[in-house]
Amino acid sequence: MKFAPIKNEKEYQQALLELEKVFDAEPNSPQGDKGQVLVLLIEDYEKKHYPIDLPDPIEAIKLTMEEKGLTNKDVVSYFGSKSLVSQVLSKQRNLSLKMIRALHKGLRLPYEILLAE
Repeated sequence: MKFAPIKNEKEYQQALLELEKVFDAEPNSPQGDKGQVLVLLIEDYEKKHYPIDLPDPIEAIKLTMEEKGLTNKDVVSYFGSKSLVSQVLSKQRNLSLKMIRALHKGLRLPYEILLAE
C-alpha cells in the first residue's frame, strides 16, 4: 500500500481495513510501522471530516468529579469557597482564571476544555 493523505470516504474506509490487518503488529516492525502511519493518516482525515466539539467546561468538571468520586466539598480549594463551587457548578457564575488554573493543575483538566465557550 502506498501512503498518501486520505482524500475521500472510500480511501478512509480502505485505510481502516488496512489498519485492522496490522493492528496487533509488533512495534518497530514493518507491519507496526505501517500501522503507525495509517493511524496518523486516519486521525488527520477524521479531524477534518468528523470534528468533535469540546465538552462544556462545567459538564467536564462534573464528570471528572464523578469519575474520581469527589464531592463539592472536595473541590472547594479549586474554586475558593463552598458557595463558589455551587454557583459555578449550577452555571450561575463563570469560571475565573484562578479557578481554571487550579482545576487544570488539581484535576488535570485540559485548558482547552476549561476555556471552551
